[in-house]
Amino acid sequence: MLPYGRQSITEEDVEAVAEVLRGDWLTTGPAVGRFEAELARWTGGVPCLAVTSGTAALHVAYVAAGIGPGDEVITSPLTFVATAATAALRGARVVFADVQPDTGNLDPGAAAAAVSDRTRAVTAVDYAGHPADYDELREVASRAGAALIADAAHSIGSAYKGLPVGRPADLTTFSFFPTKTVTTAEGGAVAVADGERFRLAARFRNHGLVRDPAEQRDPGHGGWHQEVHHFGLNYRLPDVLCALGASQLRRLAAFRARRAELVARYGTLLAGVPGLTLPAQRPYVEPSWHLYPVRVRDGRRREVYERMRGAGIGVQVNYIPAYWHPVFEDLGYRRGLCPEAEAYYTEQLSLPLFPDLTDTQQDHVVECLTAILA
Repeated sequence: MLPYGRQSITEEDVEAVAEVLRGDWLTTGPAVGRFEAELARWTGGVPCLAVTSGTAALHVAYVAAGIGPGDEVITSPLTFVATAATAALRGARVVFADVQPDTGNLDPGAAAAAVSDRTRAVTAVDYAGHPADYDELREVASRAGAALIADAAHSIGSAYKGLPVGRPADLTTFSFFPTKTVTTAEGGAVAVADGERFRLAARFRNHGLVRDPAEQRDPGHGGWHQEVHHFGLNYRLPDVLCALGASQLRRLAAFRARRAELVARYGTLLAGVPGLTLPAQRPYVEPSWHLYPVRVRDGRRREVYERMRGAGIGVQVNYIPAYWHPVFEDLGYRRGLCPEAEAYYTEQLSLPLFPDLTDTQQDHVVECLTAILA
């Protein structure tokens, strides 16, 4: 089965991991700092914290933003459920706002209409790797006195109006799952510009431990002494995975270039195919394409999905609207809440896209798809 996405691993990646395995530090060692520093080069210098997953990154970001019970978080439903679930786990009420029909990104107008006096965060999702409209969303968040959070799980290396993703929002989260542009097997990161928020995020990812005697309530016991003032979790990403991530980041430019080349080829090869809508791109963004999401019109998405998979092409659907999940239905969310997101979902299909995809394989994908839609 030709997958819709997969990792690209070289001998350099393997050797980077093996070097850590031969050393003294498997976790909480120097490879973590090297990975975070390398990642900060891609966020325009915004400091980064490595964590165990993209989900952990979102959880940490909501903690750093001060999200808690009674707060409201506005976000897109066209995302993996973790974007909303981690806010709900903080006790917040998730307010879903509709998306732009062409990009699938959070619609600033819909977000503005969803603001209340309890809004504490606006979380955009860079769907498929295309950055959201951060200037407009910044205005929405600022008027509400809320934090602007970017779920950039899809968009590492992208730019919005010349700014690297990691800069436009107050907090930006990344995912390094194997299908993403850069992988650490499992892993994620948070980019945090504000020093106090960074301190909160760093402490939360490490059980909430306070090790600086100057900040402890009962210091003086000895060098071993540490305290927990607020509960945290163990979200530390180990050195072995950070070594893989640092090696991968050295190829990020090449990954992005190949993905862009494949996206351009899809655009040329699929132009004018009946019943198909191709993904849009704003002129002021430089996407780092994670997905190639087409829309299959005329109610044929399921047919195309099943026939493509039957032909050995592992197309995928990304994503079921988050509030359609039973866990949100049980909280009172109902279908019909975001019509554009639901319409997008009913037609969306992700075609294979990853750096090692060959032109020949891509041609086969296109031939199968066009034959089905003919």
